[in-house]
Amino acid sequence: MGILEGKVAFVTGAARGQGRAHAVTLAAEGAEIIAIDIDEPIENVAYAHATADDLAQTAKLVETLDRRILATNADVRSSEALDSVVAEGLETFGKIDIVVANAGIYTQAPFWEMDEKMWDDVQDVNLKGVWRTMKAVVPHMIERKRGSIVLTSSVNGIIGNPKAAHYAAAKHGVLGLMRSAAQSLGPLGIRVNAVAPGLIDTPMTNFQGMYDQMAGHPGADRSDYDKAARHFGILAGQGALPPETIANAAAWLASDGAYAVTGQNIVVDAGHTIMPGFNPAPIESL
Repeated sequence: MGILEGKVAFVTGAARGQGRAHAVTLAAEGAEIIAIDIDEPIENVAYAHATADDLAQTAKLVETLDRRILATNADVRSSEALDSVVAEGLETFGKIDIVVANAGIYTQAPFWEMDEKMWDDVQDVNLKGVWRTMKAVVPHMIERKRGSIVLTSSVNGIIGNPKAAHYAAAKHGVLGLMRSAAQSLGPLGIRVNAVAPGLIDTPMTNFQGMYDQMAGHPGADRSDYDKAARHFGILAGQGALPPETIANAAAWLASDGAYAVTGQNIVVDAGHTIMPGFNPAPIESL
C-alpha cells in the first residue's frame, strides 16, 4: 500500500510538468485525483501553453495506475471555476484530503519595463490562484477537521530573480500565505506546507529566454542550458531536476508520515540556496 492509500488529492496545473508529476506520483502512492489545468495561452508567456490533450494524457497515466481521476479544464483565475470543480470532486469522491496548489506561469522582463498586465497576470495565477484554490477547498476540510495542503513556491521565493521580479514577488507571497494559513488552520486539524523547487526540467524552463538566462548570454541553446544547470546546485552529477523530485517531496508532506509538520517550506534545489553564488557572466569593469 502507498503512503496515500484511501486519500483524494486535488492538483492544479496538472496537464504536464510538475503538475503531471504530482498527479501521477500521488496516484502511485494510492490517491484518487482531481486534476485541473487550462487550455489557452496567457499573454507574454514565451513557452507553449498546456492543452486539453496534455491533461487527457495525465488522466491516462493516472488510470494506468488503477486510480480514478476527475480531469477538468479550469482556470485558477476563476473562483467560480474552482468552486465548481471542488463541488464535482466532492460529489464524485465524497471528500478531498489533499490539495497541491501547483499552477503557475513564468514571464521575463526587467521590472521597470513591465506593464501592469504582465505583473498582474503572474500574480493572478501564481499567488491569487493559490489563495483561490485553498479558499475553494478549506471549508470542506474545516468541516472534516483534517486535511493537508501543499503550495508550490520556488527558490525565487527565497532569493529573488533579477529577470522576473514579479514571479519572485508572487513566490515570496506564497510562503507568507502558507505560514499564515498554517497558523489559522492548525487548530482546526489542517496542515499547510510548501515546496520550493530549484531548476526543474519542465516546459516552463525550456524556452529561449531561460536558455539565455541560465547561460548568461543571448543565443544559447539547450546544450548551453544543460551545462549551466550543472552549476546551479552543489550536489554532484545533478543539473535541471526531473519534476518527480518535487512530487516526491509533496507526497511526503501530504502523507500521514508528516503528521506533525506544518508551516514549513521544503527546499528541493540540489543545494542551490546554500551555495555562495555563481555568476555565469561577470562584469569585469564599468
